[in-house]
Amino acid sequence: MEHFTIATVAEQSADFRRVLWTGKFAQLVIMTIPPGGEIGEEVHDDTDQILTFTSGTGEAIVAGETRPVEPGVLVAVPAGTRHNFRNTGPNPLVLYTVYGPPEHAPDTVHATKAEGDAAEAAGEDEPPS
Repeated sequence: MEHFTIATVAEQSADFRRVLWTGKFAQLVIMTIPPGGEIGEEVHDDTDQILTFTSGTGEAIVAGETRPVEPGVLVAVPAGTRHNFRNTGPNPLVLYTVYGPPEHAPDTVHATKAEGDAAEAAGEDEPPS
């Protein structure tokens, strides 16, 4: 059994992306978006995503609609939906997200967005088959 005090774990990580757990049908990932940063516009064709924010402030842009995010807010992004999340505050925007099915390789750690983008472009961040 994996057990996490998820808000605490998420807030202790300065990494842009860190996979905490990968199962057969879902994956748990924590993310820290620096002030002025963003996840980047993307679409997961075959993956649903649920994001829960633990600290900081920002905005969710999902299917062309923008809404504010803050601690305690949960955003569900259905597969095939264009989305992005931006940090609009002075502090890191911290969240945990559940992908179903997994979106990243198990044990993935990307210290920065640039590192994550490079790994994805090189095909080094593939989910398990």
